Amino acid sequence: MNATNWLLGAPAGRTAEGGGGTEGASAGARVAGVLSASGLLAAGLLHGVWVFTPWPLASRAEFATVVVGVEESQLPSKPATFAVAALLCTAAWLVITATRPASPIGASRLVRIGLWTVSGVLAVRGLGGLAASGLALGNVPHAFRHWDLALYSPLCVTLASLTAYLALRTRHRRNCPTEDRSS
Repeated sequence: MNATNWLLGAPAGRTAEGGGGTEGASAGARVAGVLSASGLLAAGLLHGVWVFTPWPLASRAEFATVVVGVEESQLPSKPATFAVAALLCTAAWLVITATRPASPIGASRLVRIGLWTVSGVLAVRGLGGLAASGLALGNVPHAFRHWDLALYSPLCVTLASLTAYLALRTRHRRNCPTEDRSS
């Protein structure tokens, strides 16, 4: 089985090896999973980069203002930033694993709880950020508020929605084994 078939699943009614049956989640759930996992992995890798450098910004002071919304002296520690990077990469793994509900790991309760946790945390961050920045709550720099409304919070809400959709669709598929899985 090649990586593309494993990740995206085989065509309806066939496994990647060409036999009968269906493997994995529906096409919509797989797309949601791939998009969500890609966003989570990209965010995780970017946080990993931020452990060492303020890229793509020129200085740590500018990074603190635009990305975190604090003074440079209040930036999170390197271990804390690395922990966020690791959690985001773990979340990406959970999402990709859940796109394979036919596997023992993908169908596990732990993965399902993880999906809902990822979705919940991202929803709280995204909706909270939209409310706080949109209503100008708190004392944060204008540059952070702008990017929070334009990118950070909407991205979190989108990833939360995609992850929740995947959790709902894979649960539905596992609990209804007799339905036609080609949709």
